[in-house]
Amino acid sequence: MERLGKAAPLLLAPVLALVGLVAVGDPSVWLTLTVAGLAMGLMIFIMASGLTVVFGLMDVINFGHGAFVSVGAFVGFTVLAWLSGWTQNPAVVLNLAAVFLAILASMAVTGALGLAFERVIVKPVYGHHLKQILVTMGGLIVAQQLIHVVWGPDAIHVARPPSLQGSFIIGEAAIEKYRMLAVAIGLVLFVAMRHVLRATKLGLLVRAGVENGEMVEALGYRINRLFLLVFMAGSALAGLGGIMWGLYQETITAHMGSEIMVLVFVVVIIGGLGSIEGCFIGALLVGLLSNYMAFMAPKVALVSTIALMVGVLMWRPQGLYPVVKAK
Repeated sequence: MERLGKAAPLLLAPVLALVGLVAVGDPSVWLTLTVAGLAMGLMIFIMASGLTVVFGLMDVINFGHGAFVSVGAFVGFTVLAWLSGWTQNPAVVLNLAAVFLAILASMAVTGALGLAFERVIVKPVYGHHLKQILVTMGGLIVAQQLIHVVWGPDAIHVARPPSLQGSFIIGEAAIEKYRMLAVAIGLVLFVAMRHVLRATKLGLLVRAGVENGEMVEALGYRINRLFLLVFMAGSALAGLGGIMWGLYQETITAHMGSEIMVLVFVVVIIGGLGSIEGCFIGALLVGLLSNYMAFMAPKVALVSTIALMVGVLMWRPQGLYPVVKAK
């Protein structure tokens, strides 16, 4: 019975997909909506995974996480603009290489920004949640204004490379190529993060540091450096999510990070603090439900994710798979 209780959250996404099939009725439309929901969910997972690790493992409430999303999108846009010869070329290899370099640049810049953010803004307020909220919100506002200074205040159109435009036709269903790429990247990232946290010495040290930081220090490891590395990794993941979300929406603004943070926080709360597995399931639920409801009842879609979060918390008040219990 206990095993069934632990496995129950794993059934939520498949059950939701089946309910969606019955509600939508048309299998072709359902397939299109399901792939779109998975792509949306996995892009939110990429952004939320960094936040839940920082939130749950470091006990840091980082409302400035959206700044890394926005900066990542703008850095990626700049790299793609520099590589316009590759992005406008019909060759698939050049298109994917340009996107890959844009992702690397986004992650490198936001990871370095995370280093400065943690040292200057977050470190002085460790253990003080109210101060963390205030200073990280301030950091978010400063970052948005700096984006206005560097890239201007207007929204910028980000064109996808030719090989990522259009759709695959499966039966009567149209599956966008870019969404398939987003699903692939999201799945690879989930498997990699789960492996690092569960099967490597680094992951073991991070989890041990959460349980007993003094003991890890006594063994000769610098716990502060370990958590700084975690914060930088979380920031880099936000940057990756930013450029992918920008290519998905094909428009980027300085406020895109703060706008998507509502869904990111919903996913983190549904999944449970610090849980990569819970974050993954929560993101899939949010992505699938948003797309099904947007098709069937657009006015209800706006509140459907909040209703989902309320329902999950009534069932499991700490989220699906909490690593750290909410205080």
